[in-house]
Amino acid sequence: MSSIKPKTYDSAPSTQVSFIGLGVMGYPMAGHLASAGHSVTVYNRSSAKAKSWTTEFASSKSPKSAATPKEAAQGSQIVFCCVGNDEDLRSVIFGEHGALAGMKAGTILVDHTTASANVAREIHAAAKDIGVHFVDAPVSGGEAGAQNGLLTVMCGGESTPFEAVKPIAMAFSRAFTLMGDSGAGQLTKMVNQICIGGLVQALSEGIAFGSQAGLDMNLVLDVIGKGAAQSWQMDNRGKTMVADQFNFGFAVDWMRKDLGLVMDEAKRNGARVPVTALVDQFYADVQKMGGNRWDTSSLIKRLK
Repeated sequence: MSSIKPKTYDSAPSTQVSFIGLGVMGYPMAGHLASAGHSVTVYNRSSAKAKSWTTEFASSKSPKSAATPKEAAQGSQIVFCCVGNDEDLRSVIFGEHGALAGMKAGTILVDHTTASANVAREIHAAAKDIGVHFVDAPVSGGEAGAQNGLLTVMCGGESTPFEAVKPIAMAFSRAFTLMGDSGAGQLTKMVNQICIGGLVQALSEGIAFGSQAGLDMNLVLDVIGKGAAQSWQMDNRGKTMVADQFNFGFAVDWMRKDLGLVMDEAKRNGARVPVTALVDQFYADVQKMGGNRWDTSSLIKRLK
């Protein structure tokens, strides 16, 4: 079974690109680039994953894997990256075997990792020193969005490289938007996670309250989902929360990492995020219950 779902791709000139990081998100994102007709070279810390990817997309335009990020980046016009956190990002970008070491002036580095705004600015400065353009571009949409090629991408950087990347990146995106200068993409993703965290907690409390009151919660969700309470989380996770199902891709561990970035940035810029801080601790409770790999809707487990 393919890791990506069929999609009609917009016409974009075939481009030599690289993709560093073939995790839950990166693997299908790179697959959409290959399926859209681009020449893709991949790098992954586990070479077996890279081999699996090149085998799956062997029918596309000469897919290749490389032994290091530097080798993957050599000869590419655009280098995409999607890894776990700030330190993972530094490990594949910097150093003698890092992606920047293989990039020529004028090429573009696009990072889809959800990371700190600080590391985005750090990479931007290092790239600028060697004439490489950088766009921080975290994504929203989860595993399903990556597989369907329908991610929402929030970008920070300069307009010229952004416009050059956009038609290529639409292979895996539904929206690809420039939010401001370097770091603005990461800050926008933090806003996204703040909003999701509070919403999922409220949805959890509503479902738990209604269940305790003896209501048919599937019917309740059908009714209130047609009014002002409607949300993506309600439409896509409400009934699975009622059914005690929490295997949908975006893990609690990842959410806590993201909320940690929010808390760090809030301390830096003076923003007040009391509900987010509380929800972060609720997710810590879920981790203590063994729910590290449950998806974020598992907040309701604390209330049952």
